[in-house]
Amino acid sequence: MNRVFVIVMLSFAALGQAQTALYNSGNLRIHEGGLLGFHTDLINDGVFDQNVGLAGFYGENIISVSGAFSPQFFDVELLQENGLALSTSISVANNMNFIVGNIFNALDDPGTRLNFLENAFYIGQSDVAKVVGFASVVNRQNFIFPIGDTSTLRTLGINASSNVSAANCAYFFENPNAPTSLSERFNTASRERDLGEVSEREFWVLTGNTPTTVTATWNARSTLVDIALEVEDITLVGFNIALQRWVSLGTQAVVGDLSEGFITSEVIVPDTYAAITFGANPLPLDSFAVNNPTLGNYFLTPDGDGINDFLVIDELDESPNNTVVVFNRSGQKVFERENYVNEFNGFSNTNNFVVNREAGLPEGVYFYIATLKDLQLEYQGFLYLNR
Repeated sequence: MNRVFVIVMLSFAALGQAQTALYNSGNLRIHEGGLLGFHTDLINDGVFDQNVGLAGFYGENIISVSGAFSPQFFDVELLQENGLALSTSISVANNMNFIVGNIFNALDDPGTRLNFLENAFYIGQSDVAKVVGFASVVNRQNFIFPIGDTSTLRTLGINASSNVSAANCAYFFENPNAPTSLSERFNTASRERDLGEVSEREFWVLTGNTPTTVTATWNARSTLVDIALEVEDITLVGFNIALQRWVSLGTQAVVGDLSEGFITSEVIVPDTYAAITFGANPLPLDSFAVNNPTLGNYFLTPDGDGINDFLVIDELDESPNNTVVVFNRSGQKVFERENYVNEFNGFSNTNNFVVNREAGLPEGVYFYIATLKDLQLEYQGFLYLNR
């Protein structure tokens, strides 16, 4: 029996303006090597989930995706100046290419989202191309959510010991005491006894029941100078649902300065917390730390001329039992060495997604953490890799 499907281009009037939409009420499919370019709204009330080609969203006027069923695309390309508005979720099985334009979905509706399936990835994320609303991932161990608000990319990363069955995340540049997008309130004055100030500038909502670490970034807009004097004072905090107060999520790494950096929590279960943001957790200093408030920032030019070819941290002589870890600006670990003795020369030695590993890490700013185990001290700083 032949299957009958219907694809209709609808035209309707709204406030005096004509608008068209592609309406699918049957079985629509993009075949391998095929391209379906959307310059109008999509209403999906049929099957649209066996795609192996490219779906592109183009033009200047905002495009909406709605309907009873969630479409599942293979590759997606977004070159849409005013963005893509989701009233129903869409899924990506392979590549999401952000070029220009945001993907919008309601911040009070975590059920509508951009969903990355098991093998999906994305490229091109930026301040002008990202998800404003919820993004989710399924069956992945590591993932960085390409989320933010209308003007700024504000990613959040997870790193679990096993595959995360499902996780969902959104960013809010709103005061957690009185967010404009949510009816919930997360009182920053309600916090555990040993916790300092809690940020009133921004927060993330992250859901998932798999234990994972969380990595959050900050920038000058986060104004961490309002809650801390030193970057080492910063900790991630979560609003514990059962306790109805903010608690520290622990700190595995904190890197940067008060205007830019990132922090990684201890292992948590996201569903325990209604919101996540930054808090202050002052750390004591001993005499060595007082005399050495920083190990400095470094400039590497690994060109074989014998000058700045390796990361040399002289203070590590005071603690041969040490660890040095290097991260890129997204918080991904690119180098790690126990008992470090000047080995880092711009090449990654970790199991990550570095492209063209044999060519070395790309030029740019990196962060390092040096743990002096003999002295029970930890330092962080910047390094610039120039090729």
